[in-house]
Amino acid sequence: MHPKKFKDHLQHDDVVAAIREAEQKTTGRIRVFISQKHVDDPVAAAAAEFERMGMTQLPERNGVLIFVAPRAHKFAVIGDTAVHARCGDEFWRKLTETMSSYFRKSEFHAGIVHGVQKAGELLAEHFPR
Repeated sequence: MHPKKFKDHLQHDDVVAAIREAEQKTTGRIRVFISQKHVDDPVAAAAAEFERMGMTQLPERNGVLIFVAPRAHKFAVIGDTAVHARCGDEFWRKLTETMSSYFRKSEFHAGIVHGVQKAGELLAEHFPR
């Protein structure tokens, strides 16, 4: 899917509001990035974007990035070292499975908002404001 068409499915203000609401309860940061490029490895691309955005510079290492590559029909959700240490692989697996179920039904907006909300809940639990 072309990134522009993908973005047309999103309600930008709702995504921003979901991020803002989640971040009010935590010291962590959540970002959503829609790639314009075709990527073969979404996790590697997400890690590079995470670094480029300065997310590894957060003092508590508690950032989360939802990375979507619509051209490749792939996505990744990654967290910095402190987040991953507290939640482990099982959290990421469940989150990406649920987001995938939304994406398969072309419910991209709902999938991303769900991802933001679940990441926010995790951050609030382990990194409260």
